[in-house]
Formats: sequence, C-alpha cells, structure tokens
Amino acid sequence: MDYSMGKDRYLRIMHALTLLLLLSSTTCIASKLSSSTFYDRTCPKALSTIRSSISRAVSRERRMAASLIRLHFHDCFVHGCDASILLNDSDSITSEQNALQNKDSARGFNVIEDAKSAVEKICPGVVSCADILAVAARDATVAVSGPSWDVKLGRRDSITASKPQAEKDLPLFTASLGELIDLFESKDLSARDMVALSGSHTIGQAQCGLFRSRIYNSKSDIDANFARTRQRRCPATSSPQADAMLAALDLVTPNSFDSNYFKNLIQKKGLLESDQVLFSGGSTDAIVTEYSKSPKTFRADFASAMIKMGDIQPLTGSAGQIRRICSVVN
Repeated sequence: MDYSMGKDRYLRIMHALTLLLLLSSTTCIASKLSSSTFYDRTCPKALSTIRSSISRAVSRERRMAASLIRLHFHDCFVHGCDASILLNDSDSITSEQNALQNKDSARGFNVIEDAKSAVEKICPGVVSCADILAVAARDATVAVSGPSWDVKLGRRDSITASKPQAEKDLPLFTASLGELIDLFESKDLSARDMVALSGSHTIGQAQCGLFRSRIYNSKSDIDANFARTRQRRCPATSSPQADAMLAALDLVTPNSFDSNYFKNLIQKKGLLESDQVLFSGGSTDAIVTEYSKSPKTFRADFASAMIKMGDIQPLTGSAGQIRRICSVVN
C-alpha cells in the first residue's frame, strides 16, 4: 500500500472517531434534557406554578387526583408521553379522547389547560403540555398524601393523535392477568410495576357500567356483602343515567393514597375485574400481599413505576413542538 492510500485510511478512521465523539456528546445532552432541572434556567418558576394550580384543583375536588394520574397513564401508553391524549378532534385529528377506554371517563383536561395557561403567562412557549401532565400526576399524588418523586423533564408535544392505537394499547376493565402483564411488558414495565401502578385505584371512582356485570354475577369472585353494597349505587338495569353513576374504587379511604386497595383485593373486594385479577391465584398474588403489609414498599415502588412510565418514548430535541394550547396543535 502506498503512502497516499495509508493517509486516506487514516483520515477515514479519524473521521469515524470524530463522529463517535459527536454521537457520545449528543447522547449526554439528550440525557440532560430529561433531568428534573430542565427548566431551571428557561422557566425557573414552572414547577411551583404547576404545583399551585394542581393543588387548587385537587382541593376543590379530591377525585381529580385520580383523574390526573389516569390521564398521564393513558397518555404515555399511546405512542409515549407526548400529550397526544389532550388533543381535541380537528380536520386532521381523531382524538384519543374518543377511544373506548377514554370516552366519557377520561377527565382533568381543563385542569391541565389551566396549569398550562398559568405557565404560559410567565414563560410563553417554553414548557410542554407533556411535561405539565407528568408533573401534574406527581403533584396530584402528593396532594392526596401519596409519595413524591423527581419528574424527568424535557418532553415535547406531539402534533397528532391515534384513536385506534389508544383502543389497542390501553387496558380494558375486563382484561385478564395475562393480558395486563403482556400489555405492560410491551411498554418495558414489569408485572411488579403493573401492580404498583394499579394501586392508584386506592383513590378515585368508577362508573357503574364498568362493574355492573361483576357485582350482579353470582359466579363472580367477589365478596357478597361488598357486591350488595355496590348494588345500592349501581342498578341492575342499564341506562345512560345508571351507567354513569359512580362508586369509589376503595370503599374505606377513597380520597387518601394508601395501601387499602391491596387489602381490598385480598378480601375479594376489587371493584373492577381488572383489579381482582391481581389477586386471584396468579403470579401477582405475592406482590399484592407484600404491598398490603408494607405501605412503605408500595409507595416506593409506585414512585419508581411512575418514573419508568414517564420515560416511555418521549419526544425530545427538535421532535414535535411546544403547544401554546394543549388541546390543539400550533
């Protein structure tokens, strides 16, 4: 090989090494984009502003805490945590809010919009709706005596939504244990993460139409007295008005974040089928038992699972946009 050929090869190698260094540098920057201090310079009052807005909303209605946690969950499971669930119908968008698992049950959109509006007043065009949704879920949990965690930030907002994907990726209230485990594993969440996240049902309410078949079916795996109590709020005959009637998921402490949900499951007092399957002779029974005995472990695992869920396929860098209004694209 002559000298010119050796020089060319040397230059190619140096060029490749330079690219590797650039890629390594980019990777480091990307990891910083998802840190909890992402807005410290660009909008230092962002988190305190969101917290104040969410605290006011939960003070007005304790149930809103559960709704905001669920909203974040239903966002992240459909193409990642990109605030796609907040988009309304338009000429080019069929809203995920119309999906079976969201229609007439997903709520809290106005609370997120209010928080966004408050943040826009102090730092317009800086903080994404996706980040506000993630922070709101944490702040709502804290507002009902739940655990706190550092929310990774730097998400950007999608410019589209997918109703079909929502109906495919969001769990149904009739889901079996195997279906739930498979669904969560498809999002890189373990069975333990799934049980911990299901523990958010220690707060909130469910509509009669979602649990009627369970409380009126004599073959259901349900405590008889618990079923009769629920029947008072849920008539056997279906109608739009009856189907919309609400019952607390946790009969004992419906407005406090605690481990009673798991104690209820052990006593066959899970309101939804997808609740009770977590303790039904299957692989997650031991986790339910552990959480029922150790609230500290449940709280720690819930916080950890929420962080992992918030990492599902976020848009970062130049992807997507920072929506000015969460319900529409710019």
